[in-house]
Amino acid sequence: MNKKHSDLDSSQNEVAYLMMKSVLNGLDESASATAATAATAENDEGDPARKNFRKNMFGGVVGNILEWYDFAVFGFFAPVIGAQFFPSEDAMYSLLSAFSVFAAAFFARPLGGILFGRIGDTLGRKKALQLSVMMMALPTFLMGLLPTYAQVGVLAPILLIILRIVQGLSVGGELIGSMAFVAETAPTKKQGYFSSWTFASCYIGIMLGSLSAVWLNHALGVVAVAKWGWRLPFLAGIVIGFAALWMRKGLSETPIFEEMAATKAKKTTESASEEKEIAKKNPLSEVIKAAPGSILHASSLAILVGGGFYLLFVWWPTLLSRFIHPHIHHTMTINTISMILLIILIPIMGSLSDRFGRKPMLMMGSAGMVLLSWPLFVLTAEGDFHSALLAQLCFAVVMSIFLGPIPATLVEMFPPRIRYSGIGLAYNISLCLFGGTAPSS
Repeated sequence: MNKKHSDLDSSQNEVAYLMMKSVLNGLDESASATAATAATAENDEGDPARKNFRKNMFGGVVGNILEWYDFAVFGFFAPVIGAQFFPSEDAMYSLLSAFSVFAAAFFARPLGGILFGRIGDTLGRKKALQLSVMMMALPTFLMGLLPTYAQVGVLAPILLIILRIVQGLSVGGELIGSMAFVAETAPTKKQGYFSSWTFASCYIGIMLGSLSAVWLNHALGVVAVAKWGWRLPFLAGIVIGFAALWMRKGLSETPIFEEMAATKAKKTTESASEEKEIAKKNPLSEVIKAAPGSILHASSLAILVGGGFYLLFVWWPTLLSRFIHPHIHHTMTINTISMILLIILIPIMGSLSDRFGRKPMLMMGSAGMVLLSWPLFVLTAEGDFHSALLAQLCFAVVMSIFLGPIPATLVEMFPPRIRYSGIGLAYNISLCLFGGTAPSS
């Protein structure tokens, strides 16, 4: 028992260190960044461009929900996937093997951010979002058709890893694309509120993955889910993907990108030499040269987003139910309840950041995570159902304070011409290192 607590204390200290690093490195940028987008996004209420706002908001947010459902289902069915594709007498080995595949998608995210960043900054935010949703739906559907290790041997986990990597490429461009798309469409004075819905919608999708796990285990039973029921949420991915694509086909390009494209077209008609020079420009190389500080600061902010969320809402509930306190039933129910609270609070915190500023909210949320993480982990590990629920709800409140302002803060850090590439590189590097690896480390 002492060894168990020692291991827990060690992991808790590591989490606190990473969170503190995010606080120290990332918060200063948010104070000075607000002017960047405000100067370029003069599309307040009353502008003719606002007529498409609701349609764009709906398509960007709902598409995000559907894509993140596809992506998150894997994490909630990790114990079953581990047993089917990495069979072992050691249950922990199977689980960690499944979470290693979970992490593989995160290692593909920076490449996806670069790919979709180039598309989003040169061809348009809309095209990038349409492509990303289909790149998520198809591999998710194919996962539901995969043979298991017992059927084809080592080929099964190899195919699983390949499909998961394709998912990682897709998700590397999805969230950042929806951030840029919604922020560039939203009224300037309400960017914190509307942009926060990109995070809220992503967590709605993740929560739906959690609900699907709860419902299937209740409706089919644990044995049936382990044999074949786990495939159903993956097979639904193709329907979900086409629904999201249909919604995004009706989107209008953001006013900021249209203005940027028009300016670029005007310049190319003025001189052939300028046309060649513009064609040579790569948004990725430009963002590395022009905004290295913004990349560093955005990455540091994303550490707490990735490490904190996936540790608290994906890895910890699974570990709690399987190995620390198997007698605490309905762990996924605890997770779902706490995520509902998180989803409700994120837009509220985003709205407060419009009123009080991004930096105060980020500082408050970061400090809360650092100070409360250890006692709340102890409360979860040593308590009963109600103690675990209370701890997870407290985590949700503190995380929402930090998460609410993050989308607008990241968008405001980069000028429009390199925005998709800048956020894609910075955010996905941190999620690669501190998001997907949190469960398997």
